Amino acid sequence: MRPACSVLLLLLLLSACGATTSSTHDDASISTRVKIVLLNDPQVAQYRIDARTFQGVVTLTGTVKTQDEVDRAIATARKTRGVKDVKSEMKIDAGRWTADLVLSATTDDRLSMCGC
Repeated sequence: MRPACSVLLLLLLLSACGATTSSTHDDASISTRVKIVLLNDPQVAQYRIDARTFQGVVTLTGTVKTQDEVDRAIATARKTRGVKDVKSEMKIDAGRWTADLVLSATTDDRLSMCGC
């Protein structure tokens, strides 16, 4: 009777390990799919938005200009296969993007003045 119990216990332990590995693999796949979908969305592709997944729940982080872009990133992530829910830790910083545009315009002006 004892060997049968040992075999049963071993099978239970191995099946639990397989489930944990499968879940981890699926989370990595989900994160990758969400990142690809976000990069292919013209409204949010310009921002560095990261997606981390734990048990099918995706957490988005990054900085964008507007709430509409946050909403778009969340909606896009929710449509991705395997996603159970989406949490946002994204930040809105319109001033950061304005400063980048001013710096870019200033650099372009200087380049045109020097004939580069």
